[in-house]
Amino acid sequence: MAKMEVKTSLLDDMIGVGDMVLLEPLNEDSFINNLKKRFDHNEVYTYIGSVVISINPYRSLPIYTPEKVEEYRNRNFYELSPHIFALSDEAYRSLRDQDKDQCILITGESGAGKTEASKLVMSYVAAVCGKGAEVNQVKEQLLQSNPVLEAFGNAKTVRNDNSSRFGKYMDIEFDFKGDPLGGVISNYLLEKSRVVKQPRGERNFHIFYQILSGASEEFLCKLKLERDFSRYNYLGLDSARVNGVDDASNFRTVRNAMQIVGFMDHETQSVFEVVAAVLKLGNIEFKPESRANGLDESKIKDKNELKEICELTGIDQSVLERAFSFRTVEAKQEKVSTTLNVAQAYYARDALAKNLYSRLFSWLVTRINESIKAQTKVRKKVMGVLDIYGFEIFEDNSFEQFIINYCNEKLQQIFIELTLKEEQEEYIREGIEWTHIEYFNNAIICDLIENNQTGILAMLDEECLRPGTVTDDTFLEKLNQVCATHQHFESRMSKCSRFLNDTSLPHSCFRIQHYAGKVMYQVEGFVDKNNDLLYRDLSQAMWKANHSLIKALFPEGNPAKINLKRPPTAGSQFKASVATLMKNLQTKNPNYIRCIKPNDKKAAHIFNEALVCHQIRYLGLLENVRVRRAGYAFRQPYEPCLERYKMLCKQTWPHWRGPARAGVEVLFNELGIPEEEFSFGRSKIFIRNPRTLFKLEDLRKQRLEDLATLIEKIYRGWKCRTHFLLMKKCQIVIASWYRRYSQQKKYQKIKSSAITVQSYIRGWKARKLLRELKHLKRCNEAATVIAAYWHGTQARRELKRLKEEARRKHAVAVIWAYWLGLKVRREYRKFFRANAGRKIYEFTLQRLMQKYFLEMKNKMPSLSPIDKNWPARPYLFLDSTHKELKRIFHLWRCKKYRDQFTDQQKLIYEEKLEASELFKDKKALYPASVGQPFQGAYLEISENPKYKKLKDAVDEKIIIAEVVNKINRANGKAASRIFLLTKNNVLLADQKSGTIKSEVPLGDVTKVSMSSQNDGFFAVHLKEGSEAASKGDFLLSSDHLIEMATKLYRTTLSQTKQKLNIEISDEFLVQFKQDKVCVKFIQGSQKNGNIPTCKRKNNRLLEVAVP
Repeated sequence: MAKMEVKTSLLDDMIGVGDMVLLEPLNEDSFINNLKKRFDHNEVYTYIGSVVISINPYRSLPIYTPEKVEEYRNRNFYELSPHIFALSDEAYRSLRDQDKDQCILITGESGAGKTEASKLVMSYVAAVCGKGAEVNQVKEQLLQSNPVLEAFGNAKTVRNDNSSRFGKYMDIEFDFKGDPLGGVISNYLLEKSRVVKQPRGERNFHIFYQILSGASEEFLCKLKLERDFSRYNYLGLDSARVNGVDDASNFRTVRNAMQIVGFMDHETQSVFEVVAAVLKLGNIEFKPESRANGLDESKIKDKNELKEICELTGIDQSVLERAFSFRTVEAKQEKVSTTLNVAQAYYARDALAKNLYSRLFSWLVTRINESIKAQTKVRKKVMGVLDIYGFEIFEDNSFEQFIINYCNEKLQQIFIELTLKEEQEEYIREGIEWTHIEYFNNAIICDLIENNQTGILAMLDEECLRPGTVTDDTFLEKLNQVCATHQHFESRMSKCSRFLNDTSLPHSCFRIQHYAGKVMYQVEGFVDKNNDLLYRDLSQAMWKANHSLIKALFPEGNPAKINLKRPPTAGSQFKASVATLMKNLQTKNPNYIRCIKPNDKKAAHIFNEALVCHQIRYLGLLENVRVRRAGYAFRQPYEPCLERYKMLCKQTWPHWRGPARAGVEVLFNELGIPEEEFSFGRSKIFIRNPRTLFKLEDLRKQRLEDLATLIEKIYRGWKCRTHFLLMKKCQIVIASWYRRYSQQKKYQKIKSSAITVQSYIRGWKARKLLRELKHLKRCNEAATVIAAYWHGTQARRELKRLKEEARRKHAVAVIWAYWLGLKVRREYRKFFRANAGRKIYEFTLQRLMQKYFLEMKNKMPSLSPIDKNWPARPYLFLDSTHKELKRIFHLWRCKKYRDQFTDQQKLIYEEKLEASELFKDKKALYPASVGQPFQGAYLEISENPKYKKLKDAVDEKIIIAEVVNKINRANGKAASRIFLLTKNNVLLADQKSGTIKSEVPLGDVTKVSMSSQNDGFFAVHLKEGSEAASKGDFLLSSDHLIEMATKLYRTTLSQTKQKLNIEISDEFLVQFKQDKVCVKFIQGSQKNGNIPTCKRKNNRLLEVAVP
């Protein structure tokens, strides 16, 4: 038999009792004390068999982490401590592996944590099921449907800041692998009366506050809303802000969730427009007005709100205004129109707001279902999650509480039936004899409410449909007649005399003894709320709206589909919905989560025993425990039972080789447990009394201590032996290492001694040889010195002889030279006197020229062409030579400087030189342009996408691209144009669009005129008769006039081989179409600072004022 490993158990380290079935003794006090003990130790979950009790901790606990999810994944239900994840895992594995449809029923009163419990179930299932892009999208849509429904269906109440005001049942559909395919949501009884009125200390639905807090100003303006809550009558101000709730952040979450679920942008916009319309409906107020026939009618006080509502919804204002003032009643072929008084008008307004919001909520559920429904048609497995309002007992209980408590009665009925059925099936499956269990059957209460003839709902419908005067009092009278003898119905006006003097029961109320306790209902409002009447005029007005969503919400308003049949009442609709729900639940395997609220303060660490006791009673938890304990209190499969208790018997410890059941039988016989305390099923052992289980646990605990002592003893012996063997081994190793080390040291010592002796012997031999070599060297050096001295003496003697001989020869040569000179002087004396002056002059002049050139070499200036320094002239006769040298040097260094230029730099300097020839000393603007480089392309036409159209239109190389101002001859005002110069054309284009306005070939440009002053105005004259001259010459203004004129001059010369005439004058004529206009430049101070301005003086004169 394979060993089954159980890492832990529900019974290990148990705080209190984890499963109430094992509670001993079982009574109300011990039940509450056990819950309190576990609650104080942060154990908020407790079992009753397979039922999970969940206590709201009102704070975050670290028990829902991904690590916890993995801990409970694929584990036995009783293997770990109680947790909602254990129930979720059990339900999911039963659905996946056993192909059983599941349902999880979450019940409890408001504030007990039902909504959070349903979220935890869904998040656990989403975490443990399959992965993949499509599966993850389905899981995300299922999870994100919660924020949307909570925003529109939840509200802050005195008991809960996020109370669900509707019942929700979600069927999550899975494929055969257990991966989610989609889901279907059903909603039950939205508390739509909250739209128009909220009790003190409570809020309207969350979405109203979220829109006003989180929407942008632009979005609010579209919805015609203001951020101030006090502007709206439907919003209670005493609890508008809730501590710890960020409505603005929640609004962003809701919008994101709607997008994830699949709402289109226009659908989201339409939903918020309907919400805004509902909110603004509450601001419509009426005033009474008397008609001539004496009847009272109502009129709207301020029609601004009505106008904005009609603009939002696309309804004709007059149609909606009439629907608030008149009511049309149709009977067969007759129509009767009656006026509405103020009270009826307010009723109609509130009825419209409630119906509009209720139908919007139903539409949202339907729209979400369309998005999350399974797309495939394969057979599906289903897990249902029911999150529905718990049993409600308030000070003032009305129709809503009656309907809610009726639903809880039905849930309690099915809970008891399914629990007993589950117990009976398990007993039959295990072959255990089933004994009948006595329990309270609340079918009699359900019959009191839902009986088709004498039930309260049937009588309420009958009263609503009855002709004549129908009031809440007539309904109560009917109840008193029919239900007076029912043991669970109480009324002071009934025939039963025992309640006549009951002062706790007012005359306008009746009381029902539910399974959870007695609840007193105020009959006021029962008839109206059951009727849920909306005047047909309002339905038809809504259907006429141009708003597609509103029109879809009121199909009965279509005149072509008028149905005179009265619509079903709210009670009958809810009764049918509950019947469908019960039928659905009975087809699935149930799993229960019972939620309990520990206190009314919504505070952590507070456990109100009285409040918990009340919830335990109406949830029937004690009765549930008694049902589970009526037969056998504890049951467990044989394998984990044997694995847990096998150490209590020598025959089963440490290993049992046979079947697990045989091992358990041997174990229980060895322990001497009475046979009436247990029974053997087919796969489980059943223990009748919890005391037997606790006895087993005590024996196991004692045996574990003995085993721990034995293990410790064996371990210590093993540890000592191991330590001794290790020390012995270490001693041997150390001794061997030491002997090796000792021999190594001895060898090193002998080796060192031998080396020392060898070194001394080698040193003695080396010194002896050195002495011999030194003696030989000294002998050789002495012989060399003696020879050197002898050779020196011989050399000096020979030198002395040679010097004496040379002296004699020199004396002879000197005497001979003097003699020859004397003879020459005597012979040429007469010729020397005649030519001496000229020779001396030429010699002197030659020497001066040599000195001049040598000094010039050291005084040469720098190689910069602009360096004007030159050495001073030393002699007057060198003046012409000095100037010529200066000229030649300047030309040479200019050539050296020019050789450094690139072709582009040469072109720039050529343009600068051309500009100097054209404008130097002629145009006052020229000196300022000398230091500015000519760039040409001032606009990045090829890189700027704005000028893509212009770039595509010009296929030539652009020489200059600059923004200029084109002067209008009519008023002298300037318009920005792009001036383009190419090799063949001059172009003017619009600066904004890049469209070419004018294109002039260079051959048609005859002259450029400009003033001599410091301005940028210039005129481009065109050839008369040319196509370009049809509109006349161009009068332009530019910040780069010198560069533009120079480039235009050079380009024209290059292309036409003719020089362009540049006229510089302070007064010149410009041809504008058929007229010639004189442009005159004057000096004057300007208001605009240093900017020249152009002004039209008359039809023939444009005056340019230059500062």
